Amino acid sequence: MADVNRGNRPLSPHLTIYRPQLTSMTSIFTRLTGNALIVGALLVVWWFAALASGPEAYERANGFMTSWFGDLVMFGSVACLWYHSLAGIRHLIWDSGHMLDVERSELAGMAIILISILLTIFTAIVL
Repeated sequence: MADVNRGNRPLSPHLTIYRPQLTSMTSIFTRLTGNALIVGALLVVWWFAALASGPEAYERANGFMTSWFGDLVMFGSVACLWYHSLAGIRHLIWDSGHMLDVERSELAGMAIILISILLTIFTAIVL
């Protein structure tokens, strides 16, 4: 049956008029970093499989992993790992019913961004 009241309904906010909040952006970035971690994990699995396959396969995989692009991917994976872990801790805090007001939620979002950047730099320097 056709919806005869379709023209009388209000339109939902569109992306062009919607102002994204920090909490929504950090939530989207948490999903993106989770997917990026899959790519990094697959590269590590490829490296281990090549190690088990023989010297030729290992040379190819190790050549990629130690190239500038491989270093960039692994650096990005470390950044994603720190961010995703800290965002997961923030979600556990939210699940316990704490820090749900807007001010503290946004403060936690800024904190996980800053702390993940600092931990990524620290990890890159130490390792």
